Amino acid sequence: MPQALQRTLPLFALAAAVSVVSALCIGAFPVGFEQLLAAVGLSSAPVDDTAAAVLYTIRAPRVIAAFAVGAALAAGGAAMQSLFRNPLADPGLLGVSSGAALAAVSVIVLGEKVLHIVPPELRPWCLPAAAFVGGLIATIVVYRIAAREGITLVGTLLLAGIAINALASAGIGMLVFVADEQQLRTLIFWTMGGFGGVTWAAIVPALLVLAISIPTLLPTAHLLDALALGEREAGHIGVDVEQLKRRLVAQVALAVGASVAISGIVGFVGLIAPHIVRLLLGPAHRTLLPAAALFGGAFLVLADALARTLVSPAELPIGILTALVGGPFFLWLLAGRAARGNL
Repeated sequence: MPQALQRTLPLFALAAAVSVVSALCIGAFPVGFEQLLAAVGLSSAPVDDTAAAVLYTIRAPRVIAAFAVGAALAAGGAAMQSLFRNPLADPGLLGVSSGAALAAVSVIVLGEKVLHIVPPELRPWCLPAAAFVGGLIATIVVYRIAAREGITLVGTLLLAGIAINALASAGIGMLVFVADEQQLRTLIFWTMGGFGGVTWAAIVPALLVLAISIPTLLPTAHLLDALALGEREAGHIGVDVEQLKRRLVAQVALAVGASVAISGIVGFVGLIAPHIVRLLLGPAHRTLLPAAALFGGAFLVLADALARTLVSPAELPIGILTALVGGPFFLWLLAGRAARGNL
């Protein structure tokens, strides 16, 4: 294992573990660290039945879901930034999340009319599958518009992302308009992002998808390093650039689609996490991808903990918190690039 990995990844893994343990203990019903250890069988102390029920039924699924979604968005953001060779690229800014959300909302509102023909054992997979297809279509459209003769036009890229976001928002608005009262209550919170409705049964299909999509990004690290030199240079050293592009587009769409199916739209994680890790560790993807995944997972776990405690007993949509952090961060990146003449 390279020395950089030996030095840095354990620190990021430790930070992620601390965030997960803290989130399991924090909440309207506080759980002490000793009670947590007893509940998972690592302590001989008596197990508090109430604390164990809170941990296993409520907190564990949402903490695991938050970490998986954060890791997927961060790793996907790092891959997209490498694909477009621009640190401003993000699944949310480029319309991937909105495309996935539109498809998922369509299943929620209109799915009852068609889901009756789907076998019961496959119905839990319909939402993540629809979100994946929506995210994939949005990614392909944006990439096709922005790519000209092998060169990705950054301005066109961002404008295409804005257009996709606008169209997807209009579609979601139409579906909200035709939704019934029960669906409307679900959609209003779901479209702002959150883990309040997470249960084991609801997240297992999407978690299985994420368990496949995140690790499969890691072997592309050396290919992404080559792609950073330029598409022509990468091709000269033996990289099949077009195949790599298609692979990355599919993998990111799969990860973002499954994430949206769990949490709704959670913006800016894919922008913040890889950029901060790149500033700390440099651009080598062998460290960037796993470190960004760990950082993104820890970030979203802590954001979820804040979302359910800041206005307790109510719950703040997590998309609001990530936007409050990510919006100023994105403006800072834009200002820095404009000052250097890179826009």
